Amino acid sequence: MSIAELQVYSVEEADGTGGVCVVRCIGGVARAGQVYAAGELRLWLRRIERYGRSVGFFDAGHVAKVHLSGAVVALLSRGQVLTSVPPDGHSLQELEDWLATDPPLADEPHPRTLRVLAVGRMQDDGLPDAIRLRWGRVAVAATHRCAAAEGTSEPAWWAELAHARSYLIRTFGPERGGDPAALCREVLGVIDLTPSRAAAEARTWRELPHPRILHLRRIKSLIGAIASVRPYLADADPLAGAVDAWTAVRPGLP
Repeated sequence: MSIAELQVYSVEEADGTGGVCVVRCIGGVARAGQVYAAGELRLWLRRIERYGRSVGFFDAGHVAKVHLSGAVVALLSRGQVLTSVPPDGHSLQELEDWLATDPPLADEPHPRTLRVLAVGRMQDDGLPDAIRLRWGRVAVAATHRCAAAEGTSEPAWWAELAHARSYLIRTFGPERGGDPAALCREVLGVIDLTPSRAAAEARTWRELPHPRILHLRRIKSLIGAIASVRPYLADADPLAGAVDAWTAVRPGLP
């Protein structure tokens, strides 16, 4: 099922009940009557205009003037992406199905929006554990989609991924939440420095170029994720020793 996404070019007019925007369809088919999500709020697409006349729909790659209902129209900004949803929101099963079949990014909710949604649901202790675990898997999958869609560097997206996975392990335990040893091995494989080299750079980090400082901060974030699952590793395990070595360096990183 194709999901429509609209990117806002401009808000032409708006009041407390709705407004008119110029948008570009960047995925799926936009149709009059659809409901769109702007964060937790909803907008209703009442009418579509193209070339001065009303039309029932328009598809990806085309621009139109749309009449929307909802007070949030006044708060929309240029570049913001609106994703079509059923009136009561996409179901968890729908999101799992889209992720499992590896559809094009244009045919699912925006990956960053999906990740934020999934992380929030994963951390919602008002939900049953089984549902939170499912949302956690969606969060992990959406993080991979974010990396592909945004061209994020490996340490940057791995920091997001590692924290999602470590949260699941800490909250639900290794039996249900994931393998702590695998997470530690994978994260250590991403870090491109030795602990001693990182410690040496950290001593003069204020003199380093900004990209290098940012790199060290990402390493610090990665260390935090694996340090949080260190209790699940046996003390005699060499992997535990490697995590401990990095944990000792972490306080000195920027």
